[in-house]
Amino acid sequence: MRCPKCGFEDSSVVDSRPTEDTSSIRRRRECLKCKHRFTTYERMEEKPIVVTKRGGSSEAFDRDKLFRGILISCAKRPVDPKDIEALIDEIVGELRNNGITEIKSDDIGEMVLERLAKLDQVAYVRFASVYKEFANVDEFKKVLKDLK
Repeated sequence: MRCPKCGFEDSSVVDSRPTEDTSSIRRRRECLKCKHRFTTYERMEEKPIVVTKRGGSSEAFDRDKLFRGILISCAKRPVDPKDIEALIDEIVGELRNNGITEIKSDDIGEMVLERLAKLDQVAYVRFASVYKEFANVDEFKKVLKDLK
């Protein structure tokens, strides 16, 4: 594993343990050159999930892209990044458990909104405004009314 600090290609594993949902293994590593410690996650390789976008194009599901989108919605909110990871784990778990290998981006957006509403309502409104492409204030008002 390459060190993110110095780029040295060898490290030692200091600690290994399964994540809370046991879907992956968390490893603490130490660079053998600069002694920098970092964390890696190991997940079992599974069939890729294909996301069909609104324009009709398709791409592989990108967990990091979804994480970044949700993280932006949660900016300056009391939401722990671990909660975002758990939210994404829950979505991916649901897709895998249901055997879904192809899904529309709108369906993923709805799954995120459903979970964000429980996690943080401000983040929910922020995500909804981008995902649903709000054009005016009335659309914001409707979402706020529905939250109550």
